[in-house]
Order: sequence, then structure tokens, then C-alpha cells
Amino acid sequence: MTASPDLQSAATPAAPSPRFRISRYRRLAWTGSGLACLLSVIGLVLSWLNPAIQAPLKPGLDFTGGTQIQIERQCERGRCPAITAPQVQQQLARLDLPAEKGDKAPNISSVAVQLLDQGQSIVLRLPALGPEQTSVVIQKVNDLAGPLNKAGTSVDTIGPTLGLQLLQGSVLSLLVSFAAIALYITARYDRIFAVLALVALAHDVLITCGVFAWLGLILGIEVDSLFAVSLITVAGYSVTDTVVVFDRIREQKTLLGSLPLEEQVDVAVDATLTRSLYTSLTTLLPLLALIFFGGSSLFWFAVALTIGIGVGSWSSIGVAPTLLPVLARR
Repeated sequence: MTASPDLQSAATPAAPSPRFRISRYRRLAWTGSGLACLLSVIGLVLSWLNPAIQAPLKPGLDFTGGTQIQIERQCERGRCPAITAPQVQQQLARLDLPAEKGDKAPNISSVAVQLLDQGQSIVLRLPALGPEQTSVVIQKVNDLAGPLNKAGTSVDTIGPTLGLQLLQGSVLSLLVSFAAIALYITARYDRIFAVLALVALAHDVLITCGVFAWLGLILGIEVDSLFAVSLITVAGYSVTDTVVVFDRIREQKTLLGSLPLEEQVDVAVDATLTRSLYTSLTTLLPLLALIFFGGSSLFWFAVALTIGIGVGSWSSIGVAPTLLPVLARR
């Protein structure tokens, strides 16, 4: 006995009509991501070729080693005479430091100066200094922005060996996390999904690094160990967001196997779009609070996370899913 057409249509679930078809805009998505990646690579290369940096990103004291001096000024009624970071930098650049133990005096012309608490505190990041050289620097700042609160002055020194170990550990952590992510997705999904997840992950990390490469070139922003932590966090978030979309695509293959893969992707992305946007928004809200109210020590860490999570949300919607139909045909 042959089932009636009405019974056959009832047994086969109707294909949902997605409100938003990402496949229609995939070339625009690829162009935007491609330009962002190209600008990031240019920034990394220019940073490497810059004689003052000679690295893809401008490394901070955590990686290069050196001396950090934090100085607190004595201010009447909580107000200090106005001073700017370039003024302090120019004065210190002209300073002749004494040589210690027969070694050549370090060049501090590229000293990084940061003003905190409306100029009440001054943070200096310099090459490794000896005790006498540190005293000369503090005295110069006292002449320029004094009087200083001696009890509020702190000097931290990081040796080059420790800085190298931190750099190697950060790079190793990133590589291990990438490898673990690839193995996890390969075991849970098809190999093509693992490739696309790593493409999206590399896309997110590259753009985040590219932004900081340009910040280092233009504003002298340095990266430290917290930046490495932010990259690992961005990698985890990127993969989590991409896996949610991949899970839905795998479900659609079972339910809508008769449809072309492009339509299955459109249905999956449309089904997870609201969830992805809400998750990203709720993640960005505390990061924005850190940017505006978290103080200087966490500012660039929060900025890196904000950029990475924003780019990661985009890649999980507009990059990885739209590449799947193209690569699956090969």
C-alpha cells in the first residue's frame, strides 16, 4: 500500500526558512576579514622592521627584562601641579646616567612614562638599571615633578633570563592550546571542522595581535604576560562559539540532509545567531566596565579581550560556517 502524499509530507519535516542567510553575504564577509588580516600582517611586519622594536609586537618588561619605577608625588589637597608624560620623557631622555661596575650606561631615550591617578603617580619603564642609576632617575623626577613621597616609591627589576622564560612559556602555552583544540574537534567532528576551527582561531588571534602591533607603532603600547593570557582566553572563546555553530550544522545534516549544504549552514547560523549575539554582549559588558573603571593595570588586558571576543563572534558567524560549503566540495 502506497502512503498518500499528505502522509509523506507529514513524515518529512519541512525545511525552515532562515530569516538571515549568511551565505548571501559570504564574499563580503571574506573581503572584510581578509582586509583586517592583511592590515594585521602589515602592522606585524612594520613592527618587526622598526629599529626601536624589532619584534612583531612591542614587548614589555615582562619579556625583555628591565626596571620599573613607580613614584608617588606629594600633592596638596589631592591636587598636583600639571605635568605630562612627554615632558617627563624628554627630560629623562637628556639624562646622562653614570656607568656602574665598568659597564656602559644604558640608553634611556625610549623610556616609557605613564601617569596614574590624575598625575599623582608616575610609572617609568626603563632598561635594567643599577642602584645608583635608579637614584639618579628618581632625583631627576623629583626635580621635575617633586616633592615626592619616598614611602610611595617602588622599584621592580626583571632580569633578561626571566623575561625570556616568560616569553617562551607564553608562546608554548599558545601552541599547546591550539594543538589541544585541534585534537578535540578532530575527535568530536570531521577533520574539515577542525581545520575551519583553527582557521577561525588564527583569524581572531592574528587580528588581535595586529591591532596591538599598530598600537605599539603609533602609541608605543607594549604587550606583557597579561596579553598572552588574553590571547589564550580569546582562543578558548573563539572555539567555543564556533563549536556551537558546528553542532547545529551537524544536527541539520541529519534533519535536512536533502538540502544543499549552503542552506543547511544558513539554517544553522540563523538558529544560533541570537544566542551568539547575546553571549557576546553579556561577555563584553564586564570587559567594558574594566576598560572604563578597572584602572590602568587591567586596561589593555580588557581591551585585548574585547577586541578578540568581538572578532571571535564575527568569525564564528561569518567566516568558519561560510567556508564549510566551499571546502567540503574539494
